[in-house]
Amino acid sequence: MVMEQEHLARLRSSFRNRLVGRTLHVLDIPDRFQFMDPRLVKMIEERVESFLSEQKAG
Repeated sequence: MVMEQEHLARLRSSFRNRLVGRTLHVLDIPDRFQFMDPRLVKMIEERVESFLSEQKAG
């Protein structure tokens, strides 16, 4: 999982061969927060929880 599309692009650029067959998910969280900002932590928790709930249902 990555926070935003730019992060996904960087991963694909740097590790293309290692990502073959792997699924990456973009959480759509802008990378403008300070490290461990409580708002950021909450957003990540919510997005990851939502993603995991969708996976269980699917």
